Amino acid sequence: MTKLIQQISVFSENKPGKLAQVAETLKNADINLRAFTIAESGDFGIIRLIVDKPEEAYKLLKDVGFTVSKTDVLGVHMDDKPGSLLKISKLLSENEINMDYAYAFVTRDKTAVLIIRVSDVSNAISLLEKEDICFVCSQDIIT
Repeated sequence: MTKLIQQISVFSENKPGKLAQVAETLKNADINLRAFTIAESGDFGIIRLIVDKPEEAYKLLKDVGFTVSKTDVLGVHMDDKPGSLLKISKLLSENEINMDYAYAFVTRDKTAVLIIRVSDVSNAISLLEKEDICFVCSQDIIT
């Protein structure tokens, strides 16, 4: 079981209709969004997507003209309570591992999921495993 999740990043002009175009492209291909975030930087933005069919999404979005990249990220389960993010962020920072970016969501069963891109993936995995922090695997995203 791989602990890495493939994230799709779409670079786009920050203007009305661009997110709708991404969403329509995915919908028409029956690709389901599991999580996403948008970061803007003036006239441009990055839409980061976790989807159930990342290879297909990558190709389709590229084919319709978006600049697209694939990135391996980690998904970890957290308790839905104060201090859960602190535990993970402190563990990583004390071991000189930077969180380049992160976003989170809570599932229906009240499990919080943190998606993170880190500066040192293999060490982050080892440290998180030692603390019995459970990972979200790609199979969890697909089903």
